[in-house]
Amino acid sequence: MDFESIKNTAIRAAYKAGEVLQKYFGHLEKVEKKGDIDLLTIADLESEKAVIATIKERFPDHSFLAEESGNTTGSREHCWIIDPLDGTTNFVHGLSLFSVSIAYALEGRVMVAVVLNPVTGELFTAVKGEGARLNGRIIRVSGCPKLIDSLLVTGFPYDLQTILDELMTRFVSCLRAAQGVRRLGSAALDLCFVACGRFDGFWEQNLKPWDTAAGRLVVEEAGGKVSDFSGMPYEKSYDPQKNQILATNGLIHDQLLSILHQEPSGSSNRESL
Repeated sequence: MDFESIKNTAIRAAYKAGEVLQKYFGHLEKVEKKGDIDLLTIADLESEKAVIATIKERFPDHSFLAEESGNTTGSREHCWIIDPLDGTTNFVHGLSLFSVSIAYALEGRVMVAVVLNPVTGELFTAVKGEGARLNGRIIRVSGCPKLIDSLLVTGFPYDLQTILDELMTRFVSCLRAAQGVRRLGSAALDLCFVACGRFDGFWEQNLKPWDTAAGRLVVEEAGGKVSDFSGMPYEKSYDPQKNQILATNGLIHDQLLSILHQEPSGSSNRESL
């Protein structure tokens, strides 16, 4: 398979989507709700259409798993996993922390990843076995060896009210153990920021496949480690059952696992709406 062609197509699709998002950023007239705090805008929809149309021009027989349109039937061997606007809440409120996330999977394994922040112009790319890059420059995870010296990032799922005690127990434990914890609002960017060393670790639960597929590969190709909260490999990143993710520089992975794997009483494994 020509992964270079796949990557270039994904980059082109990301920039097309970025143009759509830039057009609507700060100029939204209507915002809908998929849930109490799960927002949907015309920017999400048009961005996704732009991504899929661009990819179909080059690979018309491929299948898609996208946030807004769901599954699109095509070749089972080739699947694209797409989040057209990761960080919709930030987008709606005029915060420039959002991204387009595109991953390509061959026979269930993610092989190519592209994440673009259209405002900052930061483009993260990765090809399996070829490393990760930021605007063409090779990136690596941090060398921080101790959790107490680490800066972490996390996020909260849309169904947070149903698992609030569980979320807060883990959050407080990590806050006490680390140098600091941030919450940015775009899982794809969180993962990429771990990959380039801005953060030392990221954890979240109840994410969807399109939230993590691209960013996970970027982290791994930058030398990081990705698992669920029990330490099991996070391999099939568009498997809906994989609703826990821990991504680190590898050096603090076990230290974070020891905190996250302590299941709080009354915990729930329900996925986000």
